[in-house]
Amino acid sequence: FNLQLWNNYFHLAVAFITQDSLQLENLSHAKYNKIQNKYGDMRRLIGFAIRDMWYKLGQNKICFIPGMVGPILEMTLIPEVELRKATIPIFFDMMLCEYQRTGEFKKFENEIILKLDHEVEGGRGDEHYMQLFESILTECAKQHPGICSLVESFVSLVRGLLERLLDYRAVMSDESKDNRMSCTVNLL
Repeated sequence: FNLQLWNNYFHLAVAFITQDSLQLENLSHAKYNKIQNKYGDMRRLIGFAIRDMWYKLGQNKICFIPGMVGPILEMTLIPEVELRKATIPIFFDMMLCEYQRTGEFKKFENEIILKLDHEVEGGRGDEHYMQLFESILTECAKQHPGICSLVESFVSLVRGLLERLLDYRAVMSDESKDNRMSCTVNLL
């Protein structure tokens, strides 16, 4: 098993699908249609490949926790529904993998909270992502009773954080200093 080779693969693939020129939702309608008709959404294809390769790692997955949490989060925040549905379950697999090794998933949890703050502040994430994140992880957890309550607590924590981060991002353009201060206090 060549850790560096796999690490390079994942980072390169995530860098590819997150590059600005492939963010089709930022293009004009005409340009979006032209690219979609000619090439399709390449982000989805690469995202599916990342997902498939992740599950082929077997017991080596633990080597990528917490290092790949940030890149996977960045990928799941791309506003493409099928890509999100296909890749958010990787988070549950990461939690399960760390839980099976250590009896908890604190490394994963700390890393996702840290990276989520950075990504949302950078303009990524939305209400739909929050709902999808919650529903997918909750559904995955139901199949593993031993970890279910821990995952539900984690999802609740992330939902609260995401709500506050999205509120904070929304009020940063607000003229009212009171609104901004109130939102900052809530986030803290």
